[in-house]
Amino acid sequence: MNIYRRELKAHRKSLIIWSVSMALLVAGGMGKYSAGMGAGAGGFNEMMDKMPQSLQKLFGVGVFDLSNVLDYFGVLFIYLALMAAIHATMLGAGIISKEERDKTAEFLMVKPISRANIITSKMFAAGTIVLVFNVATSVSSYAMLSYYANGTLFSDGLWKLMASLLAIQMLFLAVGSFFAAVISKPKLSSAAATGVLLFMFMLSVVVDLSEKLAPLRYITVFKYFDAKDILIEGYEAAYPILSILLLTVCIYSTYHFYRKRDLKI
Repeated sequence: MNIYRRELKAHRKSLIIWSVSMALLVAGGMGKYSAGMGAGAGGFNEMMDKMPQSLQKLFGVGVFDLSNVLDYFGVLFIYLALMAAIHATMLGAGIISKEERDKTAEFLMVKPISRANIITSKMFAAGTIVLVFNVATSVSSYAMLSYYANGTLFSDGLWKLMASLLAIQMLFLAVGSFFAAVISKPKLSSAAATGVLLFMFMLSVVVDLSEKLAPLRYITVFKYFDAKDILIEGYEAAYPILSILLLTVCIYSTYHFYRKRDLKI
């Protein structure tokens, strides 16, 4: 029994659906860039300047030049990150608890394979799915930016964003698997993982609106890979360290709790 291949085959259809959905999100977002540029480069920024101050901070007005195709994509990036994070979280939670959810846990338990090896195969399969999803998103993003760039150089910045997107995906994949290993009820574990994700996303938005809340940026993954930092201001040294720490804790905990708990057959 090859668990790795089995999981890839089981998630093939959903991967295609998610990849197409992400491509449509990129196309729709960049289509608004085309509409905004219809008023001219200066007109686009002037239109954004008329927004309320809170929305200006949210969209990076004053940091990004929204007439620049890469800077505009930087504004869109947070929504791509949210969608990719949801996919990764659901995948991480689902791939670990699938047998219990479907009442087929005995199928794995009667095989001559340890729980640690089961987790390893499942996590490698999930990592492969996340990587393919990231590549599909990168290709669609590159295609759309190439269409609207009009000679503007964007490749280096785009690849930095896509590498950061992959890091976000891997972190939330680990978060999802952690909750699935700790919480025995599949529906509850998925809901808890998604709740943490949405909390982090909302917190990242709130942090942008008030400088007094800036210290809270260290507890939301979305601020570790903020497009403004990636493209303009540069990474803060603490973010990679926190990312590695979170990834290590979640993966270790997944193995630890999954091996010890009683699986519902």
